[in-house]
Amino acid sequence: MAKTKAAKINTDMNAPVPASKKGFWYNTKKNFPFVLFALPGFLVLFFIMYVPMGGIVMAFQDFKPMQGFFGSKFVGFENFKFLFTSKDIFYRMTRNTLLYYVIFTAIGTFLNIVLAIALDQFIFKRLARVMQTIMIVPIFISYAAVQFIVYAFIASDNGLINRILGTNTSFYSVPTYWIVILTIVKMWNSVGYGSVLYMSVLAGIDTTYYEAAQIDGANKWQQIWHITLPSLVPMITVMLLLSVGNVMRSDTGLFFQVTRDSGALYSTTQVIDSYVLRAILSSPEYGFTAAASLFQSVVGLVMMLIANGAVRKISPENSLF
Repeated sequence: MAKTKAAKINTDMNAPVPASKKGFWYNTKKNFPFVLFALPGFLVLFFIMYVPMGGIVMAFQDFKPMQGFFGSKFVGFENFKFLFTSKDIFYRMTRNTLLYYVIFTAIGTFLNIVLAIALDQFIFKRLARVMQTIMIVPIFISYAAVQFIVYAFIASDNGLINRILGTNTSFYSVPTYWIVILTIVKMWNSVGYGSVLYMSVLAGIDTTYYEAAQIDGANKWQQIWHITLPSLVPMITVMLLLSVGNVMRSDTGLFFQVTRDSGALYSTTQVIDSYVLRAILSSPEYGFTAAASLFQSVVGLVMMLIANGAVRKISPENSLF
């Protein structure tokens, strides 16, 4: 009799939940403590990230602040037409945006990984932590301040580089130099902080793998190649997928403030974000700037979906969804 009751209880516990109890309200009630804990973050995300998306309507209007969303004239795709028909400007800023994305992503990812591995393999761990802290500092320095540091190096009259080389090069009027200059500034600003994520992965690698490799006679380079780098692949994949969503976006401060908005440099430094900011400051065409921002977002979303789909087919465990 006791066995029969126990079997019945066990069967009831393993019985599937009725479909009527699998709904939203049932799950909310069941996980109410977790929902309550996540509610503040959800509200912040909702009001800061999703409510402003109603402003997308400006991309299809001749928006006037005094008339608001409902009073402004609807112009359809006129703002996009103006954006795409400016062939020279549109081609130049799109080319520059994609070029810098590729350069920053490729070099940045490589340096992040190299720096993370170097600090992880560093013998003096306390010194490594001090160095890591120092290298993180640049990410907290505003580009408004960075522009003065850059100017001190490349000023035409008394810049440090011109003094060392004994030249008088006017860097702010020669566009070709700025692909290198902006890359150096971006790497100085972001690599130290970017390596932290990879170091967190390295800290979680089981040390027995390295011990087994040493017993088999593997040297440091072989351990890095066969153990460390494969362990970093999932994080590298996730970071690249997330960055693809921002393929059409750039760091406005880097391209607008560090270059001091020099018109002579537009051929190599004008990106979509700096162009939009300049358009807002010169003539507040809100509809046009909203159209440019929407174009960036749509392209970024499509690129991320394509990249994630490709990763899901090759390595499903490394895809975002």
